[in-house]
Amino acid sequence: MATTASTRRQFLSLLGLSAVAVSCGTTATEATSGRGRTKTLRYQGWAGQVTLPELAEDLGYLGDVKLKWIGNTISGPQDIQSAATGQVDFGGAFNGAVVKLAANKAPIKAVISYYGSDKYAYNGFYVLEDSPIRSAGDLVGKKVGMNTLGAHSEAMLDIYLKRGGLSRSETGKVEPIVVPPVNAEQTLRQKQIDVAVLGGILRDKALATGGIRPLFTDYQLLGAFSAGTYVMTDRFLEQNPDTARVFVTGVGRAIEWARSTPHDEVVARMTDIVKKRGRNEDPAPLKYWRSFGVAERAGRITGKELQLWIDWLTERGDIKKGQVKAADLYTNEFNAASSSSANGS
Repeated sequence: MATTASTRRQFLSLLGLSAVAVSCGTTATEATSGRGRTKTLRYQGWAGQVTLPELAEDLGYLGDVKLKWIGNTISGPQDIQSAATGQVDFGGAFNGAVVKLAANKAPIKAVISYYGSDKYAYNGFYVLEDSPIRSAGDLVGKKVGMNTLGAHSEAMLDIYLKRGGLSRSETGKVEPIVVPPVNAEQTLRQKQIDVAVLGGILRDKALATGGIRPLFTDYQLLGAFSAGTYVMTDRFLEQNPDTARVFVTGVGRAIEWARSTPHDEVVARMTDIVKKRGRNEDPAPLKYWRSFGVAERAGRITGKELQLWIDWLTERGDIKKGQVKAADLYTNEFNAASSSSANGS
């Protein structure tokens, strides 16, 4: 399960292939029935979790626009690749992955932030209680389990190692490996990995069980910030502006509903959604949900969420300086739930 430089290159190549597919015209959505008239949005879900679009639909915020679940994913980069190639109509990922896909010429736009880090919603890097790992230097030669490579968790790990004073050579000896989120806690406890990235309800469930402690969290590293956005293709937005507006605005309203509604009521709503959709999931862990962590009102994108990762990718050598501009990667045009004027700048 070793992660090598070639593995990371394979990930970046996938993004490039997605861009090629988009340029070949595979972004056309089968759901399109006329300008602004698409009423069905295909998407991927997350096992045991309720996404903001699912919550928005259940709250009635999507009107006559319906979601069509085509399966689950454990990877943001995979999700936005599917959106770029037309397999789904929207996808969400860590903003660094969005930047990378756009840098590979995929004609996509980020339309709304959907997750982030705050004092309740954050990703932590956890070790066993009796682990000798106490600092960045202790990670050399160790395995760090995360949901996917080249995305949010690997970025946080890179930042932590850099702040810990590790050299490039030492950083290269820290081994990030892919572990599905639902298996991360068990894999850590069985000592198949040295560190597990845990977030949301999976994190709080593991903490309630005990026997683990945090090495660091993304909230400790960067404070409160929106970390990921939903994207749609330029073609979809051009052909279906009305549907895009209903979707983005509905998700924005769902963000604010979850922010202002009592915790128990939000959990009850999510639990009901999971039970109704019949995907053979255990809704019990939902009681640990606390926040979506979106920093700006209604998921409005400011640009700084993307610029952070443009700088990171440039420093890593994954993109060239000036290759992409944050202002070209997003739009707030479809977010009527935002209090500010929506002009994408």
